[in-house]
Amino acid sequence: MFPLSMAKPGERVRIVMVRAGASVQERLLSMGLNVDDMVLVAHSQHRGSVVISRCGQKYGLGGGMAQKIFVMKEQ
Repeated sequence: MFPLSMAKPGERVRIVMVRAGASVQERLLSMGLNVDDMVLVAHSQHRGSVVISRCGQKYGLGGGMAQKIFVMKEQ
């Protein structure tokens, strides 16, 4: 398990945990992102912002938010 901010472009990862307050969790839910969702990392800056895609939609996340979302690589 590692922060989303450390994922590499092209990796498929599963969201396993969000270590953040209610406002960040509500923000993710409003984007339709939940624990156990599979996402594709489209673009990533080292320990910075991340662009992910899920079901044809792309989402941009800031580095702070990406540090609080923990993922696992899908086998």
